[in-house]
Amino acid sequence: MSEALRPMGRTRLYEQVIDRLRTYAAESGLKSGDRLPPERELAQRLGVSRASIKQGIVVLEVQGLVEVRHGGGTYLVGDSLDVAEPVERLVERRRRLPDVLEAREALETKLAELAAERRTDEDLAALREALGFMAAEIERGEHGVEGDRRFHAAVTAAAHSAILAEFMHSIAEQITESRHESLRQRGRPSKSFAQHMAIFEMIDARNGRAAAAAMRRHVRTVAKVRLLDWDPEGDGVAEGALKG
Repeated sequence: MSEALRPMGRTRLYEQVIDRLRTYAAESGLKSGDRLPPERELAQRLGVSRASIKQGIVVLEVQGLVEVRHGGGTYLVGDSLDVAEPVERLVERRRRLPDVLEAREALETKLAELAAERRTDEDLAALREALGFMAAEIERGEHGVEGDRRFHAAVTAAAHSAILAEFMHSIAEQITESRHESLRQRGRPSKSFAQHMAIFEMIDARNGRAAAAAMRRHVRTVAKVRLLDWDPEGDGVAEGALKG
């Protein structure tokens, strides 16, 4: 059968909301730091539920295009709402993220415990260097992604477990996704750094049980991301256009 005659997909309301917001931002000349209208107003003007507006804004937030300030509205991060990542890719990331986070908790908790029991002075030096790198990134206003990667890599190395290191390497790409997802949450870089310090202190003290507990708390914090607040199947499907 011709690929051209495959069943046509139906656009969900939140996707139409995103398209309308993108057009509105462009036509209104909105720039970085400008605020979008309140959700209630958007729902009234577009003729859709606030749930559909919320879904659309969550997608834009996960794409890094807007910042939602608790009780303070939604603001553009850049000078447009041009698509940063196709919705289909977001759906796939949303689907696999819980499994990735579950694997991270299982593996990295054990790695932290072993690191506390087996670390060498060289391992501690690598952990300190990673913490210093992340602190410098945050000081520059960055998310601390590379420092975070270096710290977790140093914990893995300090555990001196070749098999567990292989397991970590096998999901490295998915871990990178979860790292980016977590560290761009508002206030998360500094919180992650503080949790890294707690893990380091327990590894330094050779306290395996406490190191494992500190890592577990950290990974569970990583799991609190906006992407998981989004249900791509939870919005109504629109066959027509939104209200003009």
